[in-house]
Amino acid sequence: MSHSIKIIKKHEQITSAWSGGTTTELAIYPEHAEYNKRNFLWRISTASIQDEQSLFTCLPEFWRKLMVIEGEVILEYEGSHQVGLKPYEQESFSGGWVTRSMGKVTDFNLITAAGCQGEVEAFQIRRGEFHELEDNVDNIEFMRVTEAFYCIRGRIGLKVNDGESQCLEEGDFILLPQRTTCQNVNIKIYNNHDKITAHVIRVIIMN
Repeated sequence: MSHSIKIIKKHEQITSAWSGGTTTELAIYPEHAEYNKRNFLWRISTASIQDEQSLFTCLPEFWRKLMVIEGEVILEYEGSHQVGLKPYEQESFSGGWVTRSMGKVTDFNLITAAGCQGEVEAFQIRRGEFHELEDNVDNIEFMRVTEAFYCIRGRIGLKVNDGESQCLEEGDFILLPQRTTCQNVNIKIYNNHDKITAHVIRVIIMN
């Protein structure tokens, strides 16, 4: 992975079709891995479920985390149970489960292979305020950590340690350089919009 911050603007993101709608890949690791070949350790994406009922792609060797951005959905696991999700609620489940969805939504997705562990969280920043993150992921089980942020709504500035502030508009995505789990990082995220509250998703992946 590159040792510099990588910003993928909304207009640079590639959208493709799947059986229930569309998916937009934001990041994949290793960088030259391909989703269809299933040769990745992790993948971050958004998706639009456009059919009222759809069947998720089977990914038996991966784990999924899904967070709803817009709309409401019911996830039904064949032979087991179902879960209802509203905006910013999330569900974690095996990619090998036969999973059906009911409802048209936009969602945020993290898929991880064995040997990786990921977390997804959403937060808001009111106008004129900032959100500060002191990161020290000291975990003996994992050696490396990768962080990313997705601007759902508004406009934000993101600053890592004493570096330059990076600007993200609505729909933009930023991937921070991979680091060791014992490295301390200070991240400040500012609301750069003078009228609305910013909505942001944060992803942490350890491997």
